[in-house]
Amino acid sequence: MSATGFFSGGFKVLIARLIADMEGVETRLDAAMQACAAADMPVAMAGLLDFCGDVLQLSLPHGDRAQLTAILVEQFGECDLLVADHEIEIPRLFVSDMDSTMIGQECIDELADYAGIKDQVAAITERAMQGELDFTSALKERVGLLEGLEESAIDRCLRERIRPVEGARTLAATLRSKGCRTVLVTGGFHHFADPVARDLGFERVVGNRLGVAGGKLTGLLAGPVSDASTKLATLEEERTGLGDGARVLATGDGANDIPMLQAADYGIAYRAKPKARDAANGRIASAGLTPILKLFGIPESEWVEEFSPA
Repeated sequence: MSATGFFSGGFKVLIARLIADMEGVETRLDAAMQACAAADMPVAMAGLLDFCGDVLQLSLPHGDRAQLTAILVEQFGECDLLVADHEIEIPRLFVSDMDSTMIGQECIDELADYAGIKDQVAAITERAMQGELDFTSALKERVGLLEGLEESAIDRCLRERIRPVEGARTLAATLRSKGCRTVLVTGGFHHFADPVARDLGFERVVGNRLGVAGGKLTGLLAGPVSDASTKLATLEEERTGLGDGARVLATGDGANDIPMLQAADYGIAYRAKPKARDAANGRIASAGLTPILKLFGIPESEWVEEFSPA
């Protein structure tokens, strides 16, 4: 969903939920409601959710997502929030980026460290994630710099460097327990994404493939590039398979996640770069991912660490 025309077509309800430091919450809520009223976005209802004393829900008959988000951030700081033009409900599809979203690292940067060029590669990664460089060109440049690196460095990197973000496994497992399909789609590599997906409980993986010959990286990709358009196409394909009315959650942190975040009913930017954060209708500022479960009204008593199919 884009901010532009967010309320076109007769939308009636806007709901925002946020996790915030609860000290002085009434004062800040009053200030937020006054600011909303001054912006011709009167708040019809505001209150804490019964199941969780640190989740605040607001309902408005009309408004603008970007403007409302700005008011909430001004009054509550960089909080976790989700804004929607309908009653927020548990999604039936969860599509997520991997690097710096489900895991706390950028795999290609960490792998480059084994070639002694992490700073050089990380600088390109940062500019690509900020939206300053063309993603495909930046990806091919970084992969090219890894030519000749032993393939065994990938296993070492996985073992020594790659760690899930706090709450990643709980998020995926709990959503699956609620009937949600989980898909990991990355501009990174299957060498990393496949084991990460198995560990976290994702059902499908889409990503790039590193070229390997003679036990060493060739500096080329094997197969087509997985980029922003791939992420969007994967989301739309999966949504079509679920049928009409299936709500979709997408999470990501970089510029190449923007089309996917905007296409989802709930596009949540996790500790994201500014362009991705501003394009999404949800954001997580916390260090972990379980606040997303609170935003969907799932109490902690229903969270699970591992999904076991019946």
